[in-house]
Amino acid sequence: MPTYEVPRNVIQAALNSTRLIGNGLYGVDIKQSGNRVAVIEVNDNPSIDSGVEDKFLGGELYTLVMQEFLSRMEENRRR
Repeated sequence: MPTYEVPRNVIQAALNSTRLIGNGLYGVDIKQSGNRVAVIEVNDNPSIDSGVEDKFLGGELYTLVMQEFLSRMEENRRR
């Protein structure tokens, strides 16, 4: 689902959970019941399954992830 359709409290719970760990690529499992949101798990080695996580963006998802990795590597090289 596109992030603009995700309830704000769900996005905020995911961001708050990953900020505790650092600036990386994470999978966050969240359950929502009514207005209640609970983080079940944060995965530091997330699955990005074809036909699931890329259902909305398709191949663009992989391009965006690789562009982010490249930007971070280039930034580290400049330091």
